[in-house]
Amino acid sequence: MGDWHSSATAPATLVAENDKISFASRRSPVLSRHASVATSQPLATSIGIDLLRRGANAADVAVAVAAALAVTEPCSTGLGGDMFCLFYDANEKKVRAINGSGPSPKELSLEKVMAACPNGESDFMFSPLSVTVPGAARGWEDTLNRFGSKKFSFEQLLEPAAKLAEEGFPVSPITAFHWGQGKDQLKKWVSGDGDDNDDDDDDRLPFTVDGTNTPRAGEIFRNPDLARVLRELGRHGATKGFYCGTTGQAIVEAIQDHGGIMTVQDLEDYTTSLFPEPIFAQYRDVKLWQVPPNGQGIAALIALSGLQSLEDAGICPKLNHETVGKSADSYHVLVEMMRLGFLDTQKFVACPNNSRVSTEWLLDKDRIRDRATSLFDPKKATCHAAALPSSDTVSFQVVDTDGNAISFVNSNFMGFGTGLVPKNCGFTLQNRGFNFSLDANHDNCVAGNKRPYHTIIPAILTYAESGDLYATLSNMGGFMQPQGHLQLTINMVAGGLDPQEAIDLPRFCIPQGQQNGMVHFETGIPDSVVEELKTKGHADNMTANVSGHDRSIFGRAQIIQKDPKNGVLWAGSDGRADGCAMGF
Repeated sequence: MGDWHSSATAPATLVAENDKISFASRRSPVLSRHASVATSQPLATSIGIDLLRRGANAADVAVAVAAALAVTEPCSTGLGGDMFCLFYDANEKKVRAINGSGPSPKELSLEKVMAACPNGESDFMFSPLSVTVPGAARGWEDTLNRFGSKKFSFEQLLEPAAKLAEEGFPVSPITAFHWGQGKDQLKKWVSGDGDDNDDDDDDRLPFTVDGTNTPRAGEIFRNPDLARVLRELGRHGATKGFYCGTTGQAIVEAIQDHGGIMTVQDLEDYTTSLFPEPIFAQYRDVKLWQVPPNGQGIAALIALSGLQSLEDAGICPKLNHETVGKSADSYHVLVEMMRLGFLDTQKFVACPNNSRVSTEWLLDKDRIRDRATSLFDPKKATCHAAALPSSDTVSFQVVDTDGNAISFVNSNFMGFGTGLVPKNCGFTLQNRGFNFSLDANHDNCVAGNKRPYHTIIPAILTYAESGDLYATLSNMGGFMQPQGHLQLTINMVAGGLDPQEAIDLPRFCIPQGQQNGMVHFETGIPDSVVEELKTKGHADNMTANVSGHDRSIFGRAQIIQKDPKNGVLWAGSDGRADGCAMGF
């Protein structure tokens, strides 16, 4: 039985048919008393639980889990990408934020992008010019320095992931599907044809089992290059072990060899993440916390605040367990408020130093109330508008034995990002710069040393009056993320659902994150509800019954909720991914 995992010998019954997964199973929430982890990969979850048992806190575990996910799900995340996190300090009952998104190269300009990308966005999407400084390595170290227990070194926390990469791991079914879907992103940078008989390593496709084929479900994948990079990062730290070391040099060479302009100096100058004050909106007796712009989390807060205004004014009935996920009215109001949230973010969200409006203005309750109450019509859709592409990300939640919690998101963007792999590094480089605008008059216009509009957002819920932890949550998936935060919050707070029920409830998604984008409704929403939504004016701008792997547009959620009475942790993990929640 020792060789059953080999692609050459695996019986057909042991290899998952990735394109035939029906998503028909159900899950119960995972309950525990002391600590919990919820991620999109069981191997990452198990690493987190092991560390919690050994006395690690939520921040320690987050760094180890982020690294493990970079190994096991490279088609979503890695050291070539960025990270954001929110940390809940149980002693102080305070939420803190880290924005680990790196800036663009200093020499980048709209003129250079347009000269190199004559077809505009379609050329820019995977261009080397779309690579921003990878913020993950610095963000992991800053997370540890700011919030870690000091019981474990950076090296110790990265070693479990390095060992996974070195020894190999079985690829999970849904991950294998999306890994295969990203093959063309990898292929475009390879000089040869990936022939197995070619001795030139440069002609072999990276992230394949044989130089040609991406791993199938159950196949073992090894990544010794990434193991080396992780150990170097852990041993020497982010500056010497990544940005100013051999890895940084390899990043710059890969980008410049293909026409990019990032320099070693760009990497050397990236010496710290950002530590902004988190922002929130209150819905009933709960506050939803987000990292402020350049992230898009503010879209969820605007939508949530708008919903609260509509309920307060009696313009829409208060959502409850009888209507959430069961009525056209509930989906209608959430879709409409989300469109308003996206209208603001697409117009105003940019690098903090470049925005002409303040976060305070965007979150002003009176402003949001006036817009929501004047524009929303309970009988018909009135908030329509246009579109951008989706992305891939990983997100996870940890609550430790002291009650601290962390919501953590790490991402390449759009699967493998650019698909460009620095030599001997075992990770791909993100294409976050594609989220810059090519409109010279927009605050988010592409420029040097600037952070683009960013999709990855963690979330934490606290009780408004006491400041106690309500839940830590995330819903990865590009522009789905604020929509997921809104829906998960409503599912729990208004619908009274437990975390797993909240995750399992069919969702809507405006994949392009724009006010007038097409809205997709997941399979499982009753036909009667879909038909009523059509009569409310959504018919010309909607797709219903999205199923199978197309459900990836609805993202993958992870939630850990804390019972305020007895402290029991209720954890849920999304069946739209391969992961699981565990606790003890």
